[in-house]
This record gives sequence, structure tokens and C-alpha cells, in this order.
Amino acid sequence: MHYGTHQHGAGFAACQDTKQLTMIAVKVRSFTRREPAMRANVALIAVMLLGAPGLGWTQTSDAAGQNPTIAEAKAHPTSTTTPESVPEATTQQPKLTPNDIYIIGADDVLHISVWKEPELTTTLPVRSDGQISLPLVNDVQAAGLSPMQLAASLTDKLRRFIDGPRVTVAVAQMNHQRVYVLGEVLRHGPVALTPDMTVLQVLSTCGLTQFANTKKIYVLRSVNGGQQKLAVNYKRLLKGQAMNQNIVLKVGDTVVVP
Repeated sequence: MHYGTHQHGAGFAACQDTKQLTMIAVKVRSFTRREPAMRANVALIAVMLLGAPGLGWTQTSDAAGQNPTIAEAKAHPTSTTTPESVPEATTQQPKLTPNDIYIIGADDVLHISVWKEPELTTTLPVRSDGQISLPLVNDVQAAGLSPMQLAASLTDKLRRFIDGPRVTVAVAQMNHQRVYVLGEVLRHGPVALTPDMTVLQVLSTCGLTQFANTKKIYVLRSVNGGQQKLAVNYKRLLKGQAMNQNIVLKVGDTVVVP
């Protein structure tokens, strides 16, 4: 009897249509007529199973309440990730030191490009007063600014005349960063200062006369409004000695060869 009850229970549990349950109930009544001893038990099972649709939907509804659908899960995720919890990928930009930033000076030659504005694109020198002249904006201070700062200044001034100007400033010639060489040299006067240029480098550029006193060369440097004298023994430098005298030159230094 256990076996029969289990088989009928499994069959009824799979049915969710009332008409199918009714047909099965009719077959059960026919079966019980042939087996009177089982009538009471089968009747009890039939009563329980006839209530199965209601019970079944109730359980499904409860299950649905406890287990949300995929759409509900997407609409109401159980765990969310806030922008604060995930660090943004950032590119570390190298920090620039003052020595890495070129500062425009008088006599420098600048190339100024304004995108889609050929009339405003030009190459011009920085005047001795530190300014440049451009159409529409007239005189603009350039000396003392970096190329990017000057580009930002020009962009701001051109907005009154052009919609969304895009300005690029490039230094075509770096003429204001100079050192000066005097005395017993083959080439006198200003020399363009390159990054980390030393005394040996500038002397090799200018050359020495046969009368040069290579033991008493010196560098004159302006410091806090005064003049500082830095001794250079050229002969010892050539021998790889006193390398601390191979001074790195700064803008405005004067190398004197007696």
C-alpha cells in the first residue's frame, strides 16, 4: 500500500490543471470500488491532493517571494559596488621641477599656431620688453611664462573673437638663455646655454688662444645682487683632477679666460 500511495501522490503532485485532477479522481473512485479495503486511505489521499493546486500555488508564490527573478535581481542587486569602493585607474604623471620647465625670455623665437586660423598662425620673436604682438589681441606678455602658460593666456584673449580657440606655443629658438665668454678665446660673446652645460663644454665650443692662462680661468655669477667668482683650473680638469671645478653654468654666467 505504501508503494501505491507514493505513485499516486507523485502523479498528482505533477498535475497543476484542475481538469486533470478531476479525471484522476474518477479513476481513483473506480479503483476503490474494486479494492474496498483501500477506500478509506485513498479517499484521504484524494482530499489532500484536491487541495494541492491551492497549496502548490501558495508555495510557489512564497518561493517567488523568497527567491526573486533575474529581472528583480538586476533591478535590486544584493550587493552593489560604489565608485568609492573601486579605485580609478590613474596614470602617474611625472612631476616637473623648475629646471624642467622652459621659461620664455626676450629674443626667443616662438611659433604660435591657432587651429583652423591660418591668419593667426605665425612665427615671431619676443621683443626686448618681453612682449609679442598678434592680430586681434595686440601686445601680450610672453617673457617669464612657460609655453603652456602663454598658450592659455592667448586662448583666453582670443575667446572674445573666436569660438573655442585652440592655441599651441612652441619655442623655435632659445636665444635668451645664454652665457658669455671673454678673454683669450677664439670666439667671444654670447653662447646659447644648453641643459647642464659645463665650463669645459663652453670652452671647447669657443676654443682657447695660445696666450690663455689655463690655470686662472674663472666664472662670474650674479648672486643676490652681487658677483661671485668661481675659480677654474683648466689644466687640472683636462687631467681629470679637481672635477668640482667643472661648474654647471647658469643663465647669465660669464666665463673669463685671462
